[in-house]
Amino acid sequence: MNKPLRRIAIFCGLLVLTLLIRDNWLQYVKADSLKNDEHNRRVAIARYATPRGDIIVDGKAITGHATTEGDFKYKRTYKDGAMWAPVTGYVSQVYGATQLEAIDDGILTGNDDRLFFRNTLDMITGKPKEGGNVVTTLNAAAQKAAYNGLKAQGGKGAVVALEPSTGKILALASFPSYDPSTIAGDGASDGEAWQKLQKKNNPADPMLNRALREVYPPGSTFKVVTAAAALEHEKYTDADEKTDTPLPWIMPGTTTPLKNEGNIPCENATLRVALQYSCNTVFGKIGADLGNDKMLETAKKFGFTEEQFTPVRATASVFSDDMNDSQTALSSIGQFNTAATPLQMAMVASAVANNGTLMKPYMVDELQAPNLDTIEKTDPEEYSKPLSPENAQILQSMMETVVKDGTGKNAQIPGVTVGGKTGTAQHGVENSENPYAWFISYAKQADGSSPVAVAVVVEDENANRDDISGGGLAAPIAKSVMQAVVNGKK
Repeated sequence: MNKPLRRIAIFCGLLVLTLLIRDNWLQYVKADSLKNDEHNRRVAIARYATPRGDIIVDGKAITGHATTEGDFKYKRTYKDGAMWAPVTGYVSQVYGATQLEAIDDGILTGNDDRLFFRNTLDMITGKPKEGGNVVTTLNAAAQKAAYNGLKAQGGKGAVVALEPSTGKILALASFPSYDPSTIAGDGASDGEAWQKLQKKNNPADPMLNRALREVYPPGSTFKVVTAAAALEHEKYTDADEKTDTPLPWIMPGTTTPLKNEGNIPCENATLRVALQYSCNTVFGKIGADLGNDKMLETAKKFGFTEEQFTPVRATASVFSDDMNDSQTALSSIGQFNTAATPLQMAMVASAVANNGTLMKPYMVDELQAPNLDTIEKTDPEEYSKPLSPENAQILQSMMETVVKDGTGKNAQIPGVTVGGKTGTAQHGVENSENPYAWFISYAKQADGSSPVAVAVVVEDENANRDDISGGGLAAPIAKSVMQAVVNGKK
């Protein structure tokens, strides 16, 4: 073979070798990533070729499916979609998926590796592939009470209810909300609905999950954390011991007195009286006396500064680590930089109700195969111990005084012991905006067990500023949620 032909032969051989390497790379190394690429039309067609499994509440599906025309045979539907949207999220043929629909997509579509054996068997027998189910911890009656309570207020807000002994999420409501069914398909109407839900077109931001993703100044509800810090760090050891709190009290390093709301008995008040009347001076001074480090230590034990995964991610609540004494004082009454999600404040109430043990919050009880066999079960998990049992019981007695004789009377339930704390959180430049109304609480039955702890926050830009209070706006909602759970336990 002459030299030019030999060069051509070598060059052609190299081309063939390159093609073989490329072919094997695509078929074996990149096969899975290409198969699952979101831009692969066949993946999307296969995804919607069979009905999804369901999300279950109280043994009933809150999701469904409908047939469509075109490449995608099925789309997702939702029952009472707006009420459940903060739990389910959405799955859309165009816009993807969020929350439980996204996190447990493999189970719901039937593509999870744990379903491989069943899918293989179905393929052999010719049975169509089916999706599994996501069984939640939610309580339908509590969720309805929470959502309807927020809706009746007409503003914005959120509710979270927990079972203190396990951490199960019983209610997770956000208002305003949206119906995920309206954006589940790929038609023109879905696109129009999507645009109307975007914050740039809708300032109410109905797709924001306020229960998990919004942080608010918690106002006086944070005084429960400050009281816990005072007890745990032994600044005070009894609910009825007088505190060292002059009136007026000047914040350290300033000439500014910390003011109380109205003419209330805060001078040297006991912890019980201070919580009952919500004395800023008492809890502000406690925070300054304990200092930033001890206050931060207690706040962290309740879950502040960390994201929570329920498994849906919740934004981390804020308590700063670099504050001077006057800033710590303001933060200790739920102002300055302090900010919390409704989930976080439900965790605070839950820990107190559970005798000082905080359980990790979760909303998925189990994952099921299409034949209802359990694939995965969630076991309750301890998160921390913010309080000793003795100090938790002291704090319970204080919170129960708030509901019996203080600012939380609107949460009273006949035959049930209720502990709570109201909060009216200032915000805006020089507190110019309408405040947020907060209420955190728990219900306790005759045997001492606590089936539910609740946090409610209400934003109402249209309300008369003087009419906004945690006891007036938020406590009645908490009461209805607690009643729904307690009545269901009877």
